[in-house]
Amino acid sequence: MNNRPTITIITICYNAQATITRTLESIQAQTYTELEYLVIDGASKDATLELVAQLAPRALVFSERDHGLYDAMNKGLKRATGDYVWYINAGDALPSPTTVEELVADAFAGGQMPDVIYGDTRLIDSEGKDLGLRRLRPPHELTWRSFEEGMLVCHQAFIVRRTLAPLYNLRYRFSSDVDWCIRVLKEAKVCYFIDRPIALYLNEGTTTANHRASLIERFEIMSEHYGLWHTLLKHLRFLFVRKR
Repeated sequence: MNNRPTITIITICYNAQATITRTLESIQAQTYTELEYLVIDGASKDATLELVAQLAPRALVFSERDHGLYDAMNKGLKRATGDYVWYINAGDALPSPTTVEELVADAFAGGQMPDVIYGDTRLIDSEGKDLGLRRLRPPHELTWRSFEEGMLVCHQAFIVRRTLAPLYNLRYRFSSDVDWCIRVLKEAKVCYFIDRPIALYLNEGTTTANHRASLIERFEIMSEHYGLWHTLLKHLRFLFVRKR
């Protein structure tokens, strides 16, 4: 295609000097030229901003205090100017320098403009060691009802047309990304599946550390979108299957 889309990659970070190096290096190394890179920092007190300046000199950096992860993600969304937004947070990375180039070539081969581009995810540990594919796998056909079975697509492998992207609901502290993805998919007409890993996800973080609170929020979100009784029955079935 002649007019290639601009992809805005957004990294949220706070005191992330221990994990952000691989993120910055993987995005700086991308061969795709129509790339806008935003770093939304929560006023870090360590060497995070020095690393950003050194390793990702083309990044647009905004550093100020925020009210948590999803407030920072909203700030990034408001500042993005690309055709698509993609969140790759501190500790996460892209699999190779040609990841963006290749997915754009695939998704836009027919001149289409998908509302959502999504793919698979590989998990990594704090040392960058490969832990294998994420347990929940993305379906080849994705709709807003797909998330009834859980968050089948990792947020880091979910790329959204910017004009379709709503702000995150700050009522949720740990699982607003689930709600955000469902709301995006309710509006999306065309979703394009990349049948390979397009993100490396650090298998640690706020949601893991606050697992119980995250599960409670996810139940609330599922009830809001799919109905309370339907969600209760779905969770009872999950429990029954696990006990067998």
